[in-house]
Amino acid sequence: MRRNKNDNSGNRDNKAENVKTEKKFERPERDVRQIEGKNPILEALRSGVTIEKIMVAKGRRETGNAEIFELAKEKKIKIQMVDRKKLDYSSKTGNHQGIIAIATNFSYYEPEDMIAKAQKLGEDPFIVVLDQITDPHNFGAIIRTADACGVHGIIITKNRSVDLTPIAVKASAGAAENMMIGKVTNLTQTLKDLKKQGLWVGGAEPGGEAYYKTNFKGPLAVVIGSEGKGISRLVKEECDFSVSIPMYGSIESLNASVAAGIIFSEAARQRRDGN
Repeated sequence: MRRNKNDNSGNRDNKAENVKTEKKFERPERDVRQIEGKNPILEALRSGVTIEKIMVAKGRRETGNAEIFELAKEKKIKIQMVDRKKLDYSSKTGNHQGIIAIATNFSYYEPEDMIAKAQKLGEDPFIVVLDQITDPHNFGAIIRTADACGVHGIIITKNRSVDLTPIAVKASAGAAENMMIGKVTNLTQTLKDLKKQGLWVGGAEPGGEAYYKTNFKGPLAVVIGSEGKGISRLVKEECDFSVSIPMYGSIESLNASVAAGIIFSEAARQRRDGN
């Protein structure tokens, strides 16, 4: 069931009285660690560990590292060729096999943390859910826009999804350090849980109601899908309403981060101005 534009149920009764008193959110320090040797690094790449860069001894780009280089290229991880002496000096195990990866573990948050953050600020929760977004540049741009539009948190999936890589962090222009990012296993179940906590779930989909006619007030979660596949079927079934951006030119679709920016901006306008 989709809300109409004039349905303000769930909105704050006294918007003017809700003043931000919470200190600026600060992400906890990242846990930086080294992974040494071919097999440990390969396993880390396969399991989705966030890796900033991989250092390889010059002259070691042989077949033994082929899968590592292939996965690193796929995940857009920087490969740095260095003198073997540098690896010998940096090694903590003494058995680096000519290759060392620098991994960074960010602290991820639960959806409940995002809702609690909104409550402390005296605001209705505004959460963004990303379904099958894989480009770190897009992810970083979405984080930056979400921060500018007052989003309280972003949820991604553990599988078949972008991670908070150094590329994404850089593309966010610092916003990643101030945004709660959550990583979940089952996106469909997460949306069910959000709805149980009173949030309306809207999916960005072609054919949906025009974004400028959609009611974005009250507790809200907005789902953004990938450019190619859009929102997956099971996730779409959990959306209470769909929202779209009318296209008047020859282009049929927008970059995911651009589409997100248009929708978030309108949501922010309604939620802040009350119109």
